[in-house]
Amino acid sequence: MHREDIIRRIRGIGIVPVIRAHSAAHVDLAVEAVRAGGVPIVEITMTVPGAVETIAKLALREGDNVLIGAGTVLDVATARLCIDAGAQFIVSPGLDVATVEYVRGAGRVMMAGSLTPTEVITAWKVGSDFVKIFPCGATGGPKYIQALKGPLPQIPMIPTGGVNLSTAADFIRAGVEALGIGGELVSPAALKSGDVASITESARKFVAIVKETRAAIEAS
Repeated sequence: MHREDIIRRIRGIGIVPVIRAHSAAHVDLAVEAVRAGGVPIVEITMTVPGAVETIAKLALREGDNVLIGAGTVLDVATARLCIDAGAQFIVSPGLDVATVEYVRGAGRVMMAGSLTPTEVITAWKVGSDFVKIFPCGATGGPKYIQALKGPLPQIPMIPTGGVNLSTAADFIRAGVEALGIGGELVSPAALKSGDVASITESARKFVAIVKETRAAIEAS
């Protein structure tokens, strides 16, 4: 899949589920659950045991049916392993310029983590396709996005941290490109108990919020 297609799909769906699971089996459950809820995108964090191998197996099995990303990527070496395994996008909790440059050079999509205006501007200038605002909930949530978007409307932002069913619409109205959602969507407790139906239902609710809020913005 080309970079432009990856970017288009992320923007179109507007949701990036962050999977922090205790096993590859739980990752499989999470992937099926969010896909059933209308979100064929997953970010598998490097905190998952055997994360790179899990990405490789998913990429081989799913092909282009599910857009697979790697999260909590801290350096070029890890980014290379993940891309070789089949990751289409790379996400970092902070800004590492060398990683951004490597991912762009490899033809994949980068979501570099940033928080301050200086970091956000730097991430954008060095080539991050999206700028992940993290930890967003701890710094004001949608209001913080609004504050950043005032002087930086051209930078595509994806908030992570503090995104839930109560705040999702406010984040969309604040101007984000997509929502990075962890435990509020892919609940560790639900995975542990095997209650994937609740994850699917949450995915459906988030999808509906994104669609309805975007439609209301376009109509206004």
